[in-house]
Amino acid sequence: MGLDDIEARLAAHHLSVFGGFHPDAQDGAPKDCATLLMLGPREPGFWAHVTAEPEFKDGQPDPMDRWSRRVIGHLACDLGAKAVFPFGGPPFAPFIRWAQRSGRAHVSPVTLLVHDTAGLMLSYRGALALRETLALPEAPGIPCTGCTRPCVTACPVNALTDTGYDTDACHAFLDTDAGRDCLTMGCRARRACPVSQSYGRLPEQSAFHMTSFHPCP
Repeated sequence: MGLDDIEARLAAHHLSVFGGFHPDAQDGAPKDCATLLMLGPREPGFWAHVTAEPEFKDGQPDPMDRWSRRVIGHLACDLGAKAVFPFGGPPFAPFIRWAQRSGRAHVSPVTLLVHDTAGLMLSYRGALALRETLALPEAPGIPCTGCTRPCVTACPVNALTDTGYDTDACHAFLDTDAGRDCLTMGCRARRACPVSQSYGRLPEQSAFHMTSFHPCP
């Protein structure tokens, strides 16, 4: 089983490998993990695919997480691997550390992680901890190199800066009429990233995640 074979299996579920690495003892990976693969939405088409799945039709909470557990869990079983998820804690698996270890996610000028394919729309649905040592391609460089960095000035309340994320300011803005744009279309800073714009994520998916982050009264 190689990386191309795994990508082919993931493609059927509109998922893709968003990076991988060979863990050492300090990485906090599952026991006996020789290769850890980070999984994210394959665009375009992820939202149309996932919202047609049973978890989005049964009226129960957390459809995205339940879908991720089912699909990635089954894939892990088929591969003789272990599925790991960024939710369900505490304790939480160190996905931010793993993302940076993969070499495909980096700290952006607004401190959010930026990915070579997803830009600032980066999200992980889970990871596969494999017992086998897979050959992994060389990671590309940080996509911010040479960028005009429109993310830095995109936030209307300057909640995202190089010193961190002012979540209080963000939530307060989302409660205003002007904040409806971010709630329905997604964070302006994330949308401003040129790589995000080429990724193909639909506003409906961003709205779903924004509602989870800032539930409407």
